[in-house]
Amino acid sequence: MRRALEFLFTRALRSRLGVAVVIAVLVFGVIGAARLASGPMNSADGLSTRPDRPITTVDPTAGDDGVTSTEAPPSPVTRPGARTPEQTAGQFASAWLGRPGMTAEQWQAGLRPLSTPALTEKLAGAEPGGVPAEEVTGPPTLRSRTETFVEVLLPLDTGRLRLELVVADEGWLVDVVDWERQ
Repeated sequence: MRRALEFLFTRALRSRLGVAVVIAVLVFGVIGAARLASGPMNSADGLSTRPDRPITTVDPTAGDDGVTSTEAPPSPVTRPGARTPEQTAGQFASAWLGRPGMTAEQWQAGLRPLSTPALTEKLAGAEPGGVPAEEVTGPPTLRSRTETFVEVLLPLDTGRLRLELVVADEGWLVDVVDWERQ
């Protein structure tokens, strides 16, 4: 017995394997003691709080909540006498394309009344010479997103101009300009 204890303490417990065995025995001992203290278990107890039907977070009678809608988007709202989104987009495109010999200040002054303050700030360092097109080649295409937000696509000689317009106190204003090369 003395030799067995001596072997245990001098060799087995000083190795990694011995320490792992001791930890495993302790863990299983704690688990076994907990099961004994908790009493007999019913196999269905662990699942007794599960719902009897799927949990829904949307009222099924509330209508369509999908990403794609089957309803037509609402028509843009325009006050009587104010510019329509198409008119604003056309005027902005003409100002954006500019004309030969135009200075940056003249170009930005032409865009300012048709742009939101955020877009005006983004265009502050832009030059009219950086515009990659010369003329509009077709009618605008309107994509109404909401009553106060539309997207207008204008075909140009070298690509397509995409404008996002929003309603402000002044009427429809361009908020985003994007140009796509053909």
